[in-house]
Amino acid sequence: MMPNASATSPQDTVELALAAGAGRGEVIAIAEERSSVNLRWAGNTLTTNGVTSTRSLKVIAIDRRADGTCGVGVVARSDVRPAQIEDLVREAGKASSAAPPAEDADELPAHVGSISTSSWDDIPAGTEVGALREFTAELGATLDAAKGAGRAMYGFAEHTVTSTFLGTSAGVRLRHDQPTGRLELNAKSPDFARSAWAGVTTRDFSDVDIASLDASLAQRLSWQSRKVELPAGRYETLLPATAVADLMVNLYWSAGAREAAEGRTVFGKPGGGTRVGERLATQPVTLFSDPAHPGLECRPFVVGQASGADSSVFDNGMPAGRASWISSGVLSALPSSRYSATLAGLPVTPAVDNLVLAAPSPDGGVLPSLEQMIASTKRGLLLTCLWYIRKVDLRTLLLTGLTRDGVYLVEDGEVVGAVNNFRFNESPVGMLGRLLEVGATEDRTLPREWSDDFTRCAMPPLRVEAFNMSSVSHAS
Repeated sequence: MMPNASATSPQDTVELALAAGAGRGEVIAIAEERSSVNLRWAGNTLTTNGVTSTRSLKVIAIDRRADGTCGVGVVARSDVRPAQIEDLVREAGKASSAAPPAEDADELPAHVGSISTSSWDDIPAGTEVGALREFTAELGATLDAAKGAGRAMYGFAEHTVTSTFLGTSAGVRLRHDQPTGRLELNAKSPDFARSAWAGVTTRDFSDVDIASLDASLAQRLSWQSRKVELPAGRYETLLPATAVADLMVNLYWSAGAREAAEGRTVFGKPGGGTRVGERLATQPVTLFSDPAHPGLECRPFVVGQASGADSSVFDNGMPAGRASWISSGVLSALPSSRYSATLAGLPVTPAVDNLVLAAPSPDGGVLPSLEQMIASTKRGLLLTCLWYIRKVDLRTLLLTGLTRDGVYLVEDGEVVGAVNNFRFNESPVGMLGRLLEVGATEDRTLPREWSDDFTRCAMPPLRVEAFNMSSVSHAS
């Protein structure tokens, strides 16, 4: 259900919370309004659709004590009525008084100027069924075409808009409206023996070419007409953008400054310190996050819901700008809060909710597409996507997982058939040290494994030497 138009606005909810905390210490209020619409289809037929809407308020109270320490209390509620806000603030205040000293205690950022992407006073952004109307018509035509060609189509489309309003007793008033869309398509042969997958991320579905995605699925299903059995081993492997995204998101999530400085991750230096300044990649790739990156725009300021290894409620309202994590193959920064940056001896670099991997174009040329990379492959594997990815060893960032929905053998520049699935054991950091070729970065890359949590990516296909297919998998 959509929120009641007569209900208290998120902005007023924030102001009421801050007013209720006046004289009781420092208060941070985070109000969110989220609306979502989705479609599902199976066997070439639309099955379900839905619209949802939620509101929430989080109050963070800070108790600054005479001995110089601070206690922090956090309380969150959904669908809070105005009469309940004072009780919520009082509950957070009691929690802060009873809390142990916060190790990341700091002064709250004061008013930081106009870094919001929308006016504070505008009504919350939202979505509704109309956001998918044109897409639904195109989907219907695609499902009919697939049925006529003997393909069974399954999938999911979702569009969500979240408006976040941040207010603090230090004077910060910031808001951000975040649209997020994703499309996942799965095509199967009539006997269900063959399966292919494609997915994209989008802000509003106006840039989704579902017919083109369907054509790529049809091609991949045709590649699976011939089966080839291969043993486990290390293979030259072409990773499409979506598989690269899943691996790079894992790298990003594991790159916190504090754990690196404490020697607990692959980004820590033996004997102490971090590996910032070391070369990780054989190719001059750059991995970066940028709130203003076209098509992947995201929140340009910190919203600290809770304190953690590299997040801090005391950083709420800080600007979060472009950050290059790897620059021309060299590790150049690690995500951090003010506190963890101090521990690691690094500049403060807040995490940002998008991720881009790119390589420079060669002199006088352009980077190849995945199709061009296939055409230049003597012998190797071509993946579709990865799933069930788990961490095995943080000190090397060794991951394990399975291939899914099509692994293909490429010989002399052509796909000659589909091979069995594999379990892989591979480190994305180690993989960067064995890059043979980097393709053109593809906008709006959807990481399949992490599509519920992290959708804003742009990644290139990669050619990797000796990708470790550790065992044959019978998973389909």
